[in-house]
Formats: sequence, C-alpha cells, structure tokens
Amino acid sequence: MTMTSFSRRGFLKSGAALAAASVLPMGGAHAASNITIGAIYVGPRDDFGWNQSHAAAMDILRNVPGVTVIEEENVPETDAVARSMESMINLDGANLILATSFGYYNPFVLETAAKYPDVQLRHCAPLWNPDTDPKNAGSYFSYLNQAHFVNGVAAGLSSPTGKLGFVAAKPVQTVLSNCNSFLLGARSVNPNATVQVIFTGEWSMPVREAEATNALIDAGCDVVSCHVDSPKVVIETAEARGVKTCGHNADQRQLAPNGFITGAESKWSTTYKIYANALMNGEEVPNLIAGGYHNDMVMNTPFGAGATPEAIAAANAAIDGLKAGKPIYVGPLKDNKGNLVIQGEMDNYAPELEKMNYLLDGVMGSTT
Repeated sequence: MTMTSFSRRGFLKSGAALAAASVLPMGGAHAASNITIGAIYVGPRDDFGWNQSHAAAMDILRNVPGVTVIEEENVPETDAVARSMESMINLDGANLILATSFGYYNPFVLETAAKYPDVQLRHCAPLWNPDTDPKNAGSYFSYLNQAHFVNGVAAGLSSPTGKLGFVAAKPVQTVLSNCNSFLLGARSVNPNATVQVIFTGEWSMPVREAEATNALIDAGCDVVSCHVDSPKVVIETAEARGVKTCGHNADQRQLAPNGFITGAESKWSTTYKIYANALMNGEEVPNLIAGGYHNDMVMNTPFGAGATPEAIAAANAAIDGLKAGKPIYVGPLKDNKGNLVIQGEMDNYAPELEKMNYLLDGVMGSTT
C-alpha cells in the first residue's frame, strides 16, 4: 500500500507543511562532491503508476553531476526492506535512502535510521514525528488533489456528456480528496458534470479495476480517471472501448494514444534535487517537505489527443490559478447525502480538509 489518510493538522503543527523544506538540527553535515542516493520500490519501477513516478524522478537525478543512483524494486513491506536498506548502506555507501511505500516506515525506516545515524532516510508519507523519531529520518509528500482538480477541468471540457467515472482503491482521505477535487474541477467548467466512483477495495487489483472501468463505461461515462497504484489497466481498458481518460501518478500517454487527456503527477524530482543539493553542499537535509503547485511539487501530464483545445486552455488557466493560491473548495458545499460539509472558502492546504470522509454532491457512490 502506498497511500493512506494523514493528519494535515499534525503536520502543520510542525510548522513545515507549506514550506519548500523544513530542517531540524542534526549536526555533522559535511560537503561531498560525490553522493549515493538509494530508492526502494514496492513494485516494478515501470508500473505506469506509483513506483514509476519515483523512478522517473530518480532518472532525472542520475543526470546531476556527482550523484550516483541505486534502486531496488519489488521489495515487500516486510523485513526485506530493512535488508535492502542495510545493503545499500553497507555495500553501496548510500548517503540517503528513499523509502517510497507506506508500510516501509514503521518499524523498518525507524529502526534503520536509529542503527545508522550518519545516513539520511526519507519516507514518502507524512509519518515522521519530530518529537519521537530519529533526526536522520523524515517525510515528504504532495497535495496531488490539485492536479486532479486540473484533470477535472480538462475532463469537463473534453466530455460530450459531462458524465465522468472514477476508479478508486479505498475510501481514505487522500482518495476522497482526489475524487472530490476532480468533480470540482469539472464543475468549474460544466456545472452539470457528475462523477460516478467505484471502489475496488485494494490499491492494486487489476481484474477488479478492469471490471470497474467497464461498469463505468456501461453506465454512460465517457471520461474515466482513477486513484489506484497503477492506472495501466484502467487506461488501457477505457482506450480499447474508445473512452477518454485522465491519468494518475505517472505518465500514461503511450497507453492511450487516442483518448488520453492529461494526468495528475507528483513532481518528486523537486524534492529529490533538494535532498541532493543539501548533501553535496554540506547543508542539513530537510526532515519535512510538502506542497503542491505553488512550490513545484505537483504537475499535470502533457496533454494527449483526448484533450480539446478548450480543455487545454482552461486546464492551463487552472494551473496558473493554483500557483497563485486560488482555492479549490469554496462553499457552501454539501456531501452526496445532503449534509453541509464546507461552509465558506477553504485554503488548499487547510488542515480542516483532513476531516474529509465524504463524497461531495455530484459524486455518485458510497464510502461504505
């Protein structure tokens, strides 16, 4: 599993959530002309999804002079990850290890960080606690719902019917936020747009993902998006049926040469370059990095053939708005059960959004 609900409120208390980087003193930082950075993936690095999003950033890091990149894929969330990290440290001389799957953190990252205090370990989920966890550990993450809002804008203007579908893994906060933001993006350009969501129950279940995609298309959806670890099956299934798609996690354009519109991607290269520069300059490596469009931590996949000219123009305008702080959630907004859930305008990084356990009015589906 790679994503889960997280506490924005707790993260904001650390004073770092909106900063490009936040550092706690660790001592012993020395400049280095050559560094080694390791990355560990729970699945294949070419999965067209979560793992590929990190691997693509590591490919960019390979071109930074003085940086050596090492990777290991298909590492389960067991003590196997601890063995992989120790191997990178003891055999490859890793200065920094990026643990990219949720289940890697506790106890494996924590125990390895305590055992090797001179090595930096960073985990892709906001779990690091500055009060209790090792100072050579840390967290990073992105607000990907901003890019899903842009997906919605483009989908709303690329859909002849305004009927959009969304294949989702589990009804946790991050997934609900992406689905709701997708709806609000679509409704910003087509007030009558709707989103039908189907939850598969697992982060990776290709058969169920194909079934859900077909069911959404059978129900009349002419654009399908998703939040699953690897959107490959969703994108290819929709393309085979002549239905347009919006992607998630990585670049899926080549999977849908006719119907791909755009996709929501985390720009991990921004974070990884910050880490590399800090190590090479002898500076403290940030413990916490988070953000969205305002600090170049999310992006949208270049537009595909499924995007109309009007969709491209509106999506680009939406990106400019997000960079300037334009809010996604502007009330009054009700959930799809009729309850008022957002009263007024909500900042895109408001900790109150951590309470999101609902689907907005306009999303057809249930969290239970």
